[in-house]
Amino acid sequence: MIHPSAIVDPSARLADDVEVGPFSVIGADVEIDAGSVIGPHVVLKGPTRLGKRNRVFQFASVGEDCQDKKYAGEPTRLEMGDDNVVRESVTIHRGTIQDRGVTTIGNRNLFMAYSHVGHDCLIGNDCILANQATLAGHVTLGDFAIIGGLSAIHQFAHMGEHAMVGGCSAITKDIPAFIMVSGNPAAPHGLNSIGLKRRGFSAEAIKALGEAYRLVYRKGLTLEQAVSEIESRFSLDETQRFIDSLKVSQRGIIR
Repeated sequence: MIHPSAIVDPSARLADDVEVGPFSVIGADVEIDAGSVIGPHVVLKGPTRLGKRNRVFQFASVGEDCQDKKYAGEPTRLEMGDDNVVRESVTIHRGTIQDRGVTTIGNRNLFMAYSHVGHDCLIGNDCILANQATLAGHVTLGDFAIIGGLSAIHQFAHMGEHAMVGGCSAITKDIPAFIMVSGNPAAPHGLNSIGLKRRGFSAEAIKALGEAYRLVYRKGLTLEQAVSEIESRFSLDETQRFIDSLKVSQRGIIR
């Protein structure tokens, strides 16, 4: 399953059925679990762990040292879950000791060609980074976050679950859950209602989230006033998750 031209470090741990294509390099302290396919001309550097059934396409660089000038070769990690797809020329960097020391990626994420995940990022499940989408260091993405092509997210920013960023956008503040933003600088453009319908959210939940969005963005209230109003009017799990994404913000929300 390993092409003769591939270079695999003796300390790397690969499940028996892992495929490694021509001219790929698997470095020391790399672990790849069952069912994964590493294409040609891929470089994996450790310490890095890939879970089950991941697929890495040609020319991707996964687990490389970060680009932070403070990084001085400390032992940091990349942890990736199951069923992720890493397309052509994607770059994913390990963490730094100035943060958690690990870049963490969940399950079933799609990283399209030339997208970048910086050091210490925390990515949930089922996210999509379109072509050339870029995450600076320390970025957090909630589940089902979608980032359009050629968009960039500033370091330490948080993007809530089921949120969506349009193409060619510049994100410098936090994005609450369930909403759409786009532009440079990015501005809010309503609830991600189509995405929520596709993912099985109830009509009641979508209606409540729409009203919660209007309280935050259309009624001229302060954020504290809007949160208080949402808490007094709604008791759904979905509206509480929206509130939580507002309260967790450290950089301020896009508004």
